[in-house]
Amino acid sequence: MHTDTVSVHENSVARVATHGVPLPAAPVEHSIWKTSILFTIVTALLFGLGYPLLMTGLASLFFPHRAAGSLILRNGQVIGSELIAQSFTSDRYFHPRPSAAGNGYDASASSGSNLAQSNKTLVTRIQGDIDKLAAQNSGKPVPIDAVTTSGSGLDPDITPDNAGYQVARVAKARGLSEESLHKFVAAHTTPRQLGVLGESRVNVLELNLALDQLAK
Repeated sequence: MHTDTVSVHENSVARVATHGVPLPAAPVEHSIWKTSILFTIVTALLFGLGYPLLMTGLASLFFPHRAAGSLILRNGQVIGSELIAQSFTSDRYFHPRPSAAGNGYDASASSGSNLAQSNKTLVTRIQGDIDKLAAQNSGKPVPIDAVTTSGSGLDPDITPDNAGYQVARVAKARGLSEESLHKFVAAHTTPRQLGVLGESRVNVLELNLALDQLAK
């Protein structure tokens, strides 16, 4: 009986071959390791090298200033970036938010203080800053961003309230009227994007550079 079955099967194969019907291909075995390694190499080249280069090239083409780091130049020299705060301590300039990045405004050590609200060191530091600012501008509430650090320690912007709070000090140091300086700050205030996104803000470095140009 076994012999008859084999014979029938051979005859069926012969008939299929005769009528030109393709026979099923033999299964091809793949190595899992080979497939995994090839997939890793291809995706690494595509998404780790090709995609970043493509995005960098497009950004440099369509947004060259931003792609280069939003650098600010004066007389051909880089003096800062629109995206990174700098320390200003003179009364003639507006001051940025406090910074916990390194020794202050260190772009290579961007971070917050990581101190909880209940931390005595943080509370003492903030209260000391509040007392100092209140003594300079009595009768006005101290803006919160004038005494608190940002998460990065590099926030280049302050709130319009913070800028307005500093107007009296800067105006006195530069011999300007407070009214004219308030208008000057308002002219350098960036509104919300599309009227709804983010908050109004003042870029401290750009404002101080504009002040220096005003004095010339």
